[in-house]
Amino acid sequence: MKRVMILNGPNLNLLGVREPHIYGTTTLEEIKGNCEREAAALGLTITFHQSNHEGELVDLIQSARESADAIIINPAGYSFTSIAIVDAIKAFEGPVIEVHISNIHARDELHRHSKISHAATSVICGLGPYGYQAALRALGQMKKEA
Repeated sequence: MKRVMILNGPNLNLLGVREPHIYGTTTLEEIKGNCEREAAALGLTITFHQSNHEGELVDLIQSARESADAIIINPAGYSFTSIAIVDAIKAFEGPVIEVHISNIHARDELHRHSKISHAATSVICGLGPYGYQAALRALGQMKKEA
C-alpha cells in the first residue's frame, strides 16, 4: 500500500473563511475528509498535516523519507519564498505533487511563480479543493504503472 503524506502550509487552516472569492468555502477539515475517502478507495493510506511554520513543514518533509512513499503539498504562501522547503523536497526520493486551490498563474505577481515547482514531480492548480483528490488519483495511477 502506498503511503502519502499531505502537507498544507500557512493560513490554509483558515480555508472556508479566508478570501472565499479566491479559495471557496470548503474548509481544510472537509478537504481532509475528501482525501481520506479518496485514499481509501484507491488503496492508499494518508497522513494529513497543516502548519503555519516553515521549519515544521521542513521537518515533516524530512520525516517523509522514512514514513511516506509520496508527498502532496500545498505550500501556500511558502510557495513563493521557501528555499528551505525546496531543498527538503529535493532530498525526498518519491513523487511530490504540488497542489494549489487557485490558478496561481492567473494571480497577481506575488502569487504567480512558485519556487516549489522546480522540485515537484508535478503541479496541479486551479481545480479548487478537488485538486487534492486529483493528486491522489494521479498517485494511484503512478502506483499501477510502477
